[in-house]
Amino acid sequence: MSKKSRKLIRSAQFVAQPDAAAAPELVQHTFWFLPDAPAEYVDERDLHDQIQDWRHGRATRSIWDAVQDAYVAIFSVLMIGAMLSNLVLKAQSTMASCTAVSCLSARTLVPWATWFAVLGLALAVGRLFGPVLVSAAEGFWLMDAPIERSRLLSGRLRLALIAGGLVGALLGALTAALSGSSPMEIGLWTLADGVGAAAVLAFAAAEQTRERTVVTRVVQTLLALLALATLLLTVAVAAGWWQLALPEGVTTLAPAAAAALGLVLLVAELVVASRRLGEIRRARLVSGGSLVSGMAGAMYALDFGLIRDIVVERAAVERGHVTPTAGRGQGLQSLLWRDLQRLVRFPRPLVPLAASVVAPYAMDALGMTTLNPFISGLVLVVVLIPFLSMLRVLSRTGGLARLFPFRTSQVKTVTMLVPLLLALVWAAATVPAFVGITSSGAERTPLEGLTVALVTALAGWLGAVRWVTAKKVDFNTPMVATESGAVPPMLILNLFRGLDMVALITAPVMLGGSAMWSFGIAFVAFIFLRGTFNMDEMKAQQEQLQREKDAAKAPGGQKIRVQRPTR
Repeated sequence: MSKKSRKLIRSAQFVAQPDAAAAPELVQHTFWFLPDAPAEYVDERDLHDQIQDWRHGRATRSIWDAVQDAYVAIFSVLMIGAMLSNLVLKAQSTMASCTAVSCLSARTLVPWATWFAVLGLALAVGRLFGPVLVSAAEGFWLMDAPIERSRLLSGRLRLALIAGGLVGALLGALTAALSGSSPMEIGLWTLADGVGAAAVLAFAAAEQTRERTVVTRVVQTLLALLALATLLLTVAVAAGWWQLALPEGVTTLAPAAAAALGLVLLVAELVVASRRLGEIRRARLVSGGSLVSGMAGAMYALDFGLIRDIVVERAAVERGHVTPTAGRGQGLQSLLWRDLQRLVRFPRPLVPLAASVVAPYAMDALGMTTLNPFISGLVLVVVLIPFLSMLRVLSRTGGLARLFPFRTSQVKTVTMLVPLLLALVWAAATVPAFVGITSSGAERTPLEGLTVALVTALAGWLGAVRWVTAKKVDFNTPMVATESGAVPPMLILNLFRGLDMVALITAPVMLGGSAMWSFGIAFVAFIFLRGTFNMDEMKAQQEQLQREKDAAKAPGGQKIRVQRPTR
């Protein structure tokens, strides 16, 4: 309690006579401060065990319910795992059949690109969430207790490292298996990716204790650039543009060296982070917990757009403020200028868009010419979503869209123009990939390659618009009975939004049909996505016209009653 608060309490609660020194017995005390007693020693492990007992004593599920859920989960994992294993084995046999020097060199570089990408992804996730965090309730009463904070947070740090290591090892094993590596190479790359992911998370925890983010951002950017450079080198080697002769034994020594380097970094950063866990501020711990709880609520509704909104809000809070910029133009032109100004003021999303140009070339170099439009379209969906922020706001807040003196379809069309221009630039940069210059020979004519590139760009653009403009889940609609309970149909369809547009538009091209079918499907999808046949808006306009008609029948809004003539 501050000195000012103590002074105010004394002045409000102490009632004294004019001469308190002469008559001290007349002074009335109605408030007393507690003595400053020393804090009692509390064992953190006993407190943790008490919290665990309290939670277990209030469990709402029985052991039999948990066993049933575990049985369903294990059966599902085994079934899906068998399907994925069959797919991986077929892909591995196909990749292993390539015996050319360029193909072998390219297969050796693919796990390296994955290693850099996994490290960068783990570091980005660790910097976003903490990686050490607590919930809001724990931060409210547990972090203020007179206890040693590091003993409570050490378990959270170990859990984050184990989870990150397991996910990284899974991604490394999957990539190494798909690239046609030997069993020993798969095991070494699994170890390298798992230990590396845990090491960068320990590094993020050590930087979290120092309240620094600049070093983490620099390392994350460096890892992303290394992953992109390795992927470009892979495409160049597979296409025969660059000759790379790898010495014998490098395929096993390289992952072993990466695993050893990751282990040394993991031990060093873990020691540094463990010594400074007690110095992390409570606000930093609670912010990560609040972010996790918000994302958990969004994941319950499978609303990935809301998850992105939470992440964008977190990034905006970190930036603090921006310099306002005056608008230009009038009417719909002003909205277009706002999108261009936002792109100039915050050009960071252009970096992933430029990096996504590599995807069609990589798919063509790996021999996946048929699936190239579909996979490249999905990549384009991911990188175009950040450019549709205005469309996201207007689609989620219908009242704001109705404030403009234009139809909603016109406003949505204007907000879709800048991403469309970027998608067309992307298509122009990827025409050689769809022609097939990175494979053994050109498989399409230049005109056909240009057509397929335009179809892929339109599919990615409309898929991003579909992902952004998807409606919220309405839990008042009729439910579908599932093993997990009643689920709204829209909740299941949210998993496929964006992907459905890419699949519909690129299907005629992948099946060997005419590209005109793809352009026709894209035009129909654009008409529906821009809100031309928005039933809610048409219903609101009809109700407004009906109210205006009723008000125009008579002054004051009252109908004029005319007596029927009688004979």
